[in-house]
Amino acid sequence: MNQCRSSKKFFRRKSARDLLPAKPVEISVEPWWTAQTGYITEDDIRICSPAEKKAIDKMIDSGPQLTGSTEYNVVLSLYNRGFIYLDVPISDDSCISVPPLEGFVMNRVQGDYFETLLYKIFVSIDEQTNVAELANVLEIDLGLVKNAVSMYCRLGFAVKKGPVISAEQLHPSWKNAPSLNRLKSTVDPQKMLLSWEQGSPVMEGGSSATDTDTTSLEEADTGSVSSLSIPAAPTKRIAFLFDSTLTAFLMMGNLSPNLKSHAVTMFEVGKLSDETLDSFLAELEKVESTAEGEAQRYFDHALTLKNTILFLRYNKELTQDQGPDIPNIGFPLDMLRCESLLGLDQATCSRVLNKNYKLLVSMAPLSNEIRPISSCTPQHIGPAIPEVSSIWFKLYVYHVTGQGPPSLLLSKGSRLRKLPDTFQVYDRLLITSWGHDPGVVPSSNVLTMLNDALTHSAVLIQGHGVHGHGEIAHIPFPFNAEDLKGEFSYSNMCVHKALQKLKENVDLEHQCGYITMLNANNRHRRRASDSAECRGDTHLGGGLDNHGSNESFELVTEDNNGEIKGKTDPFSSEDEWVPLELCFGMPLFSSELNRKVCQKIASHKLCSNESLQELLHSSRKLSLKVLSFVQSFQDGMQPSDLDSGVSNPLSQPPAESGVPLPALNLIFKDGQLKEWSGRAPPPLDITALQKDQHT
Repeated sequence: MNQCRSSKKFFRRKSARDLLPAKPVEISVEPWWTAQTGYITEDDIRICSPAEKKAIDKMIDSGPQLTGSTEYNVVLSLYNRGFIYLDVPISDDSCISVPPLEGFVMNRVQGDYFETLLYKIFVSIDEQTNVAELANVLEIDLGLVKNAVSMYCRLGFAVKKGPVISAEQLHPSWKNAPSLNRLKSTVDPQKMLLSWEQGSPVMEGGSSATDTDTTSLEEADTGSVSSLSIPAAPTKRIAFLFDSTLTAFLMMGNLSPNLKSHAVTMFEVGKLSDETLDSFLAELEKVESTAEGEAQRYFDHALTLKNTILFLRYNKELTQDQGPDIPNIGFPLDMLRCESLLGLDQATCSRVLNKNYKLLVSMAPLSNEIRPISSCTPQHIGPAIPEVSSIWFKLYVYHVTGQGPPSLLLSKGSRLRKLPDTFQVYDRLLITSWGHDPGVVPSSNVLTMLNDALTHSAVLIQGHGVHGHGEIAHIPFPFNAEDLKGEFSYSNMCVHKALQKLKENVDLEHQCGYITMLNANNRHRRRASDSAECRGDTHLGGGLDNHGSNESFELVTEDNNGEIKGKTDPFSSEDEWVPLELCFGMPLFSSELNRKVCQKIASHKLCSNESLQELLHSSRKLSLKVLSFVQSFQDGMQPSDLDSGVSNPLSQPPAESGVPLPALNLIFKDGQLKEWSGRAPPPLDITALQKDQHT
């Protein structure tokens, strides 16, 4: 059409028909689609074969016909010549499934209503919910939902479930037709399910399955695919929430031949349902355990993700209190992308989650660039509210424990004239721009970068290492009783006094995750291996520097393999270690830390009804405490002091992510969090002191 309109030969312009393709794009026609006649002239009828004429007459006399009731080649011939057009009928009770995407190309158009609707339905639909129920949950017109689902099936991105056409109606020629579902997986999701170790996580009729041994999670690496019967009755599921960082890791590198299609599905659809996890796990099993350089990080995330899915999915140890009348087979597992859920309005997102899920479990840490899902019901093992996954929660942890690295939170628009004296002794600083992930920066050239970052966001500055990078240790929780015995040592950090105070103010018994401890006075550049439970994974922050990077800005990366090499000071004192951050959820960056968290989830029965009820109350209390804490440091904004070393902005723009931006400059130092004016303490006047002594 554009070529027709832009023709310079106005009086000799070609008709639009001449510029249109001679025949439609080749598609795979399903037998349950309907065929209807288009604009057919008498000249068109003359060139039709007897079989084609018969098919056209039947459509004219009796109305639309199922394509499967007509000879396959006749349907294709009439369609390619434009004599008929095809409808993809969707009824109120139709259910569809979305297999892993292949051949999907993202071409998003901002502001396109129908495209936005397509993505909303993508993340909300499941195989147990029919179209009418889905429209009711989303509160969207039923006709629009049918149109969207019809488009999915036409493009081959979705498959209609259930009997679509009876054997009596199906023309014999369709039995020899080419494979219609080009997205068909090599693994049948209705017959395949990954087993846990040598037993089956699903109870087959009349047979007993070996119980899952959660305490030996290292054997999950050798999990095999077994042919099992999946329960047909619909049940609520567990939702594992991830962000786009995970999909990026799965897309990068040649982890597995067909893993990329699953990663594309996770990103574009925003969901991997339990029915497609079997083929996904089969691909993860093909991922090798070793790689070179930065690629090792991607491989480790893939392997740890596989172990996490195996632990959460159909694990009978997590559902031991279901009652005598309910067979204990565990819960199915869906994987949901946080950003896709945030595309739904809050009320719709809550309805979708409450309809399908019993429990939400987040990966840890979630990227600072997204807003975590807030949910009271279903209960959420993860950040209760977005503020709990923000810079504010770091300051809250330091405030309630009275310990933490020297930290300065500068509001957007502030400007530093010099680096505060507090950070002069540090060789490396941890810099976190608001809404972005942290990075380790040499203190020698940090001032210019800080002032540039402050023009567009608030910034948190923290001391990280006095001699090179600081040393960090990840401590998993909830704590076991034996973890809290004895005196503090390098291998027994659970008894740290800061963690005891934190345990009093934050519920660590009904949540899971890890606490990151920091030792800025690291005396060794290499590390030693230790299998102690409470020490967790210990390594140097800013791992990029360990590979010889000379970049001035280094993202904080985790040591994924859980191994600590070299020497570490076993006699480091308790005062040298301070809490750096607290993350709720299941870590994926370290297989060893992930294994310990999984063990604690099972041993502390965090998925039991009693524990989840306690989690509901404690999450609400923590949310109120953190919101009150944030509000207390937002009031009483003072005008800028022209003589100070920092200038304050005149006004604060609203936070785009919903988390309030700081209105004051705050500093945590010597165990106290208070407002920072930017003015250094006055110098000591020696002469005045001498006069006072003489008098």
